[in-house]
Amino acid sequence: MKALLVNREDDNPKMVLGEAPDPKPRGNELLVKVESTALNRADLLQKKGGYPPPEGESEILGLEMSGVVAEAGPDVTKFEPGDRVFGLLGGGGYARYCTIHEDHAIPIPEDLSYEEAAAIPEVFLTAWQALFWLGELKEGETVLIHAGASGVGTAAIQLAKKMVGARVIVTAGSEEKLELCRSLGADLAINYKKDKFDRVIADKSGSESVDLIIDFVGSPYWDMNIRSLAMDGRLVYLSMLGGAKVEEMNLVPLLRKRLTVRGSTLRNRSAEYKSDLVKEFWERCSGAFENGELKPVIHTIMDWELAEEAHQLIKQNLNAGKIVLTGFSDH
Repeated sequence: MKALLVNREDDNPKMVLGEAPDPKPRGNELLVKVESTALNRADLLQKKGGYPPPEGESEILGLEMSGVVAEAGPDVTKFEPGDRVFGLLGGGGYARYCTIHEDHAIPIPEDLSYEEAAAIPEVFLTAWQALFWLGELKEGETVLIHAGASGVGTAAIQLAKKMVGARVIVTAGSEEKLELCRSLGADLAINYKKDKFDRVIADKSGSESVDLIIDFVGSPYWDMNIRSLAMDGRLVYLSMLGGAKVEEMNLVPLLRKRLTVRGSTLRNRSAEYKSDLVKEFWERCSGAFENGELKPVIHTIMDWELAEEAHQLIKQNLNAGKIVLTGFSDH
């Protein structure tokens, strides 16, 4: 089959179109003919050799996709050939065909395009896990979402407002991105390039007023995060793009304010964990996607042969929302 592969002939790996063995569905797996896939920053890390797939998963990049079931494994009970599905992958989305466990696949609502469906799984499931399973966000609380215009950020804003009516604060690096966050429901949007977010929050809401922080930045924000958190506040790390080492750390606020600090990735979770996450998310949110209350934010849609150009957009932090690759079935 046609697939996007990583060319590592030099120190600057690039995506190239090539051939890969056809995957075969086993047990409870579906073979899906891919229509669209969406990009994630983790793809760039894997391309450089820094984020290997979990054991048994495809070496091909791609953590989410949408498409049509081409074949069902012998133990599948939920889907049949011809069904439109989207879902979360351990790898393999950058190809004409992929396999997915039936419990990780979701039927595409009638009014949702393949491009829209492909932009949902990774970011909305990551956001759901961070907000509600790890962050324990409750009705009426305040959540600070860093990188608010990112894929996970745009999903988290919507979920926090829709599901529990939280007060949402975001950081982003341009007025265009801040305005996008406001349009999704953010109550306070802060340009981190111009202002120290902890000072703005203290001025607008009072110091120590944030119940939950979702952070992708890491060490540069540590002190400001800790200062902003309220009593019994929670800090959830999903990435550390700005750095992983905090040179000097004062532990006193953790005790004084009874703070909880957690970190998580989703890709290396067990199949059972992902199944439970998918099940809860879709049971709670399917209606909101069907009526348009929840929606994936798509920055641009590109032909899959332009994957390397798409990666550069993410690398340069030029996208607001998801970048989707399509056209897989045309080759």
